[in-house]
Amino acid sequence: MKIIIPVAGAGTRLQPHTLTTPKPLLEIGNKPVLDYVLEPLLELEPEEIIFVIGHKGEMIIDYVRNKYSFKSHFVPQEKLLGLGYAVHLGLKQITNETTMIVLGDTIVECDFAQVIKKGNYVLGVREVDDPHRFGIAELNNGFVAGLEEKPENPKSNLALIGLYYFKDSAALKQSLIDLLNSGKTTDGEIQLTDALQSMISGGTKFISHHVQGWYDCGKKETMLATNSHILNKRAQMIEIDGVEIIPPVLIAPSAKITNSTLGPYVSVGDGAIISDSMISNSIIGHHTLIRNSELNDSMVGNWSKIDGVRKTLNVGEKTEITNS
Repeated sequence: MKIIIPVAGAGTRLQPHTLTTPKPLLEIGNKPVLDYVLEPLLELEPEEIIFVIGHKGEMIIDYVRNKYSFKSHFVPQEKLLGLGYAVHLGLKQITNETTMIVLGDTIVECDFAQVIKKGNYVLGVREVDDPHRFGIAELNNGFVAGLEEKPENPKSNLALIGLYYFKDSAALKQSLIDLLNSGKTTDGEIQLTDALQSMISGGTKFISHHVQGWYDCGKKETMLATNSHILNKRAQMIEIDGVEIIPPVLIAPSAKITNSTLGPYVSVGDGAIISDSMISNSIIGHHTLIRNSELNDSMVGNWSKIDGVRKTLNVGEKTEITNS
């Protein structure tokens, strides 16, 4: 089996953080989002993982090659024409083989081995509150009867969550080629949903698979919510003299905290220094200095300096904010 992971997006909703770091390498729970994507997939022992890269793609290449030993291939996506186009580029590296597609900026919690066992063609789904924002699946006896991207009048609240499995990728490859040749776009993009619907119309039977958890990492608010979820699972009891810890909190071993209150839901990166401060529901980057501050619902990038600030922040790398 081969796995395609699209990671080409510019991550504009996560600026300023994505001005210096591609979205999959931003951290939650002191680990890049991409690690949470890759680690369960590697248990499947794929033959190769194909990354479709774009914005700051060289950083993703360096990270994967330096940390992991699996066979990888990197395909540049020069035109951001949608997920369907990204998958089309990835499939050019595959010859009608078993293929799984997983998005590189969301965390899916499920048993991937069970997805493979479920059938020859499987789509991951989960209920959502606002189906107008997603590709939506209509089911009939467990099979996918129809798909529609961002429908005006949704027929269900089951969203496609970015997990797709194909025992044989030939039909998907051809469907995407036909879609590109037709010139059809939805919201100005070549949508994978449209290619899948074409396959359904042609007789391909997709089985739905309800995932246990689906966590978005596409904007600050969802990054913080996903960080909170990860901390509920990964955080350990921490005691630091002179520091009040309100769990769950995750503090890198090299961070230094004095005379402060941290938590709940705070992750602190390597080498960070925090003193005389109160921080809750926040992601604090590596080697960041925070003094005499009160932060809540904040994301603070690496190598930043925050002094005397009492507000909610969303600042990228090497930012300095002082109130002195």
